[in-house]
Formats: sequence, C-alpha cells, structure tokens
Amino acid sequence: MASILKSLKLLAEPSRVRIVLLLEKEELSVAELQEILGMGQSTISTYLAQLKQAALVEDRRTGKNILYSLKPGAPRELLAVLRHAEVPDDSEALKLVLAQRQDKMRTYFDELAGKFGRQYVPGRSWQGLAETLLMLMPPLVIADLGAGEGTVSQLLARRARQVIAVDNSEKMVEYGANLALGNAVENLEYRLGDLESLPIADGEVDVALFSQSLHHAQHPATALAEAHRILKPGGRVLVLDLLKHHFEEARAMYADLHLGFTKVDLQRLLKDAGFSNVSLAVVHRETEAPHFETVLAVGDKPPGLSD
Repeated sequence: MASILKSLKLLAEPSRVRIVLLLEKEELSVAELQEILGMGQSTISTYLAQLKQAALVEDRRTGKNILYSLKPGAPRELLAVLRHAEVPDDSEALKLVLAQRQDKMRTYFDELAGKFGRQYVPGRSWQGLAETLLMLMPPLVIADLGAGEGTVSQLLARRARQVIAVDNSEKMVEYGANLALGNAVENLEYRLGDLESLPIADGEVDVALFSQSLHHAQHPATALAEAHRILKPGGRVLVLDLLKHHFEEARAMYADLHLGFTKVDLQRLLKDAGFSNVSLAVVHRETEAPHFETVLAVGDKPPGLSD
C-alpha cells in the first residue's frame, strides 16, 4: 500500500500520467514521447528517470535507441485509477508515431532525394524537374494563401486553370499583380485579404495551399477552417511549413507568430477543421544551423460535404 501511495504522489503531475498510459500501450523512445507530448527532451528524460526509480517504468537498448515500457508487475489498482484520470487523450498521436515507424519507404526516398544535384549530370536540374511535375497536375483552381510576392503562384499558373493569390500586404499584392501583368499571366488573380477571413467564396477552389504561411496566422485553426470553407467537396489542403523549432530569433527576423508545428499539432488542427485522409511527412532538413525542418501535411475535404 505504501508503494502505491508513493506512486500516486509521483503521478500527481498529469504529464507523468500521460507517459505511463502511453507506455502501457507501447514501447517508446524519448524522441517519440517528445513528438506525442510536445515537450522538451530534458523534461521527458527527468520524468522517465523518476518513473523508473519508482519501479513503474523500465528501459532497454536496441541499437542506438533506448526504448521505455511499463514495467511488468506495475500495480493493477494504480493503472485502473490512471485510466480514469482527466488528461489529454494521446491515442491519435500515438497512432501517428507508430505509423511513422513503418514508413521505411519515406526514409529511402529521403536518401534518394538527397543525392539529387550532388553530381553534375547534363540537363538535370530542379527547375526541369519542377516543370515536369507540373505537367502531371490537372488544370485546377488553386488558392495560394499567404502568397507574398507570388513566386509559387506564378509557377502554379503555368498549369492551373486559375490561381488566386491572397496576401494581407497591399504592397505584396500590388507587386505580385504588376509582375503577373508584366509577364502576361492572365489566369493569376491577386486578392488582398487575411488568412482568417479569406476573400474567396465557399467552394470556389480545388486546392488550398499554405506555403510557409500558416505560422504567420494569429489563429492557425481559424485559417484552416477558412481553407475548408473555400474548398470544393473532394478538394485538398496542403500545408508546407516549419517543423516545431526553438529558434526564437525567427519572431523578430521573419515576423513568425509560431515557431513551427509538431506533426501531432498539424494532424489535430487538420482533423479539427474537418479534413480527412490526413498524411504528414518531413520533406526537407537543412544542414546548417538552426537546422530548420520542413513538414508537408495534406488533408481532403470529404466528397459531398459543403460548409
């Protein structure tokens, strides 16, 4: 009884409860717990050490990784109490992390992509590859949300039926519109507006794109809800943004309101906005400090669903 009371005192911290409940379901590494819980490595390591000292958790080394699990023989009475604790449900985040373990093909293609451009091959370039991939895209109506000067918008306009570029800066919109006019890009329209109140009608577009813009939204959830509104049933949202980082200088240097997003955060935001078939992957890692990583999140607006 004394040991159970001691454990209950230790588990008064909700985050430690969440760790125990996760490790009851699956053996996890510190990095995986970080992704699920959105907490720092040192904090999680401290909690795990405390839980290990209390004989609730054990670890084992596999290759370079250390995996943690619930220790066999942990008091059933204690676990029964914890299952009814009022803590966030981490089951969806756990599923996402476990799915990533199986994503061996993604690792392979990441390595393959890293070789592109390292050696000179006549005629091979990122520009040529981009133009080729654009030709695979059907003619769609695309909203480039937070378009800035419209570099991506003008590239998409090469193939899209129509591109609507939205930005909240009058100077950016004026610059982009003049650039499109000067280049005779007739299917590209610039509109002044905010990510959280888009100047686009319900169901007007096939694709909504946030290219490094969602972290500038005051309320990302509202921006994604707006993207859901403007999409046709069966339409798709794409979010290309920074993975969660701790480079605080980005707030002053780039006017970033959010220091990126974890994959768990993006998955939750997209599902809460009404998107289905959500998939996420880290698609780029910078080699120089602060080593920003880029995550791509994709979700579909269910067919037959209108706002």
